[in-house]
Amino acid sequence: MIGDKLNIKDFHREAARGIAELIVPDLEGAGGRFAVTVAGESGAGKSEIAFVLSEKLTEKGLKSIVLQQDDYFVYPPKTNAAMRKKDIGHVGLSEVQLSVLDRNLREILDGAAEIDKPLVIYEEDRITSETIVIEGVKVVIVEGTYVTLLENADRRVFIDRTHVDTAQAREERAREAQDEYLSRILLIEHAIIAPQKARADIIVTRDYKVEASGKYGK
Repeated sequence: MIGDKLNIKDFHREAARGIAELIVPDLEGAGGRFAVTVAGESGAGKSEIAFVLSEKLTEKGLKSIVLQQDDYFVYPPKTNAAMRKKDIGHVGLSEVQLSVLDRNLREILDGAAEIDKPLVIYEEDRITSETIVIEGVKVVIVEGTYVTLLENADRRVFIDRTHVDTAQAREERAREAQDEYLSRILLIEHAIIAPQKARADIIVTRDYKVEASGKYGK
């Protein structure tokens, strides 16, 4: 998404380092490309951890790209926010074209040299498209609130921080008003996102420690 602002801190870097340590042996043993999802609630640090993880993998000679769920919303961000205001029932999985994201992910894993994908331009409240070159890419990292639900993933990372834990991060980001209406939205999202932890291979804890779940690699 053009216009996304990252606020990378030391704990994001430490979490990314821990994730890299866990998955690099898997990557080195994988014959083809490898997909990692990074999910969690609003303000949990998904984008920051995903982009630092990409840097860490590059340092190890494993070229990667990051796909953002925000590019796959049905409506651009300001329009979507207005629709939520009109009807809070709009909040949820139907806001996102997860099937399109999953299809793009499958194309990459199947060896595509390039893919066409949607691209959000935040300030213009507009969705356009872009072609990205995949040649030489070993790892695709997908970050977003609901990406644990994607079928085409080799490892799933879940940041175990609730909307209560992420209040400060959301205030620093200053993307939306921190009011009672937002709290209602975050509760709806929490009910959708929290159960997805059970699908994760890797857990980033509330204090950004990295742990392999009991289903790691299964």
